[in-house]
Amino acid sequence: QVQVVESGGGSVQAGGSLRLSCTASGLSFDASVMGWFRQAPGKEREGVSCINYNSERIYYADSVKDRFTISRDNAKNPLYLQLNSLKPEETAMYSCAAPNTGFYYYGGRLIYLCSGRSNFIYWGQGTQVTVSS
Repeated sequence: QVQVVESGGGSVQAGGSLRLSCTASGLSFDASVMGWFRQAPGKEREGVSCINYNSERIYYADSVKDRFTISRDNAKNPLYLQLNSLKPEETAMYSCAAPNTGFYYYGGRLIYLCSGRSNFIYWGQGTQVTVSS
């Protein structure tokens, strides 16, 4: 049984920073693409950032480039998302997810996989990020 658990959310003022963490069990974490997504109230879920198994392929949504950093530690399992210079409009539930095993050892571009979301089948409950102005 696959379990995905996020942590690290909270409330910050605009311009502040947070570090989100995600652990995934029941799958081959070190072989899997992993992704961070967010969903604000009344909006569709969007892909924020994805990373392939060896960190050589990374995707960021244009809106977060140069402010967010995704990383992973395959030895210890966690996936991280460093959020800097946060904006009030980035208040959302942030979720970690993994796609099906067809993306094990994937070395291709991540833009379609990450922005499409449909191949991500293992999801955590999410961690709330609230940014006040």
